[in-house]
Amino acid sequence: MFTRTRYQDGCLTTEKRRRGPDVWVFLWRETEAAGIRRQKKITVGTVKQYPTESAAQKAVVALRAEINKETSTVSRFTLTIEQLAAHYTKTELPKKAHSTKQNYQGNLDRWILPRWGKYRLTDVKAVAVEQWLGALKLAPGTKAKIRNQMHAIYEHAIRYEWAEKNPITSVRQSAKRQRIPEVLTPEETKALLSKLEQPYLALIVLDAAAGLRRSELLALKWSDLDFQKMQMNVSRGIVRGVVGDVKTEASRKALPMAPVLADVLRDWKDRSKYSGPDDWVFASSRMHGKQPLWPDMLLKYHIRPAAVRAGIQKQIGFHTFRHSLATLLKANGEDIKTVQELLRHANSQITMDIYAQGTTPAKRAAQEKVLQAFLPTEATVEGNGGVNVTFVTAP
Repeated sequence: MFTRTRYQDGCLTTEKRRRGPDVWVFLWRETEAAGIRRQKKITVGTVKQYPTESAAQKAVVALRAEINKETSTVSRFTLTIEQLAAHYTKTELPKKAHSTKQNYQGNLDRWILPRWGKYRLTDVKAVAVEQWLGALKLAPGTKAKIRNQMHAIYEHAIRYEWAEKNPITSVRQSAKRQRIPEVLTPEETKALLSKLEQPYLALIVLDAAAGLRRSELLALKWSDLDFQKMQMNVSRGIVRGVVGDVKTEASRKALPMAPVLADVLRDWKDRSKYSGPDDWVFASSRMHGKQPLWPDMLLKYHIRPAAVRAGIQKQIGFHTFRHSLATLLKANGEDIKTVQELLRHANSQITMDIYAQGTTPAKRAAQEKVLQAFLPTEATVEGNGGVNVTFVTAP
């Protein structure tokens, strides 16, 4: 007893096993050198792994494409966006950072596939996609990401010779922000720090001075901080508890630690119960140090309440400190290359062509100026709860 779903280029069936759950089996025919056509089959997985026909069909896409690689003209007119996206997800997405995977899969499942999944590649038109994006009640940046993901899927099809052109190339979608991001002044940053205790004090000083993305900030381990060389190595990110690679290759570049920043981090290390080389810099006591602090809880219960107590009437997120750093560096007159390297941007080709390589001393000096804007050379920051931390710049 089995069910059968026929395809243009193969047959997917379920077969019973003496032991264990039923399995999905993919059948196809191949012509051998003597001209004899023989039936081939391969087990795709169990019905527990793929509980629906649709799930099993997605799993077969890559296999079917490989079997039909010599007759890709057939796929060009029968392949759907859903099948193509499944192939792209299986072959290309694993190479990307975890945060990128999550964003891609979320946009795919929520927006792209419900609207375009059943369309054949040849049926998707640029104007229709542009009108659809225009009607979505989303931020321009999110729409641009959706558009770019669809473009990447079609480029994947062209690479495999399943499509001759990319209709998304003609789709116009601006990524211009609807509002200017919030930026903290040095005075506001100083006021915020005065309302924080450790480890939140060290966390915000580090973020304000280095502009780390929140996934990178919370994935730091003490072994990443080199107090002798006065630099930190950003080698991983953590998103929703999953540790993965950093966002871009440029993100791997070592960052300097100005003396004041190093003093702040040493102070926290001396206080932390989890200060071993493999411990998280901002380990969660609630999780007995096995996981870092959770970003949403940090904002909700510590950072934003401290901002309210400091009289700051701005909606603060982790990216606020990255924007603030860029603004303050620019105000301090730093050269564009130094700013680009401190923020570890990967797509600053114009800056790369015009400006020379920013040196580490220049980057450290730039970071020092930022720190001194809210942590003077000799200053005492009294954190909430009676914690006093004195920072003295090394001579």
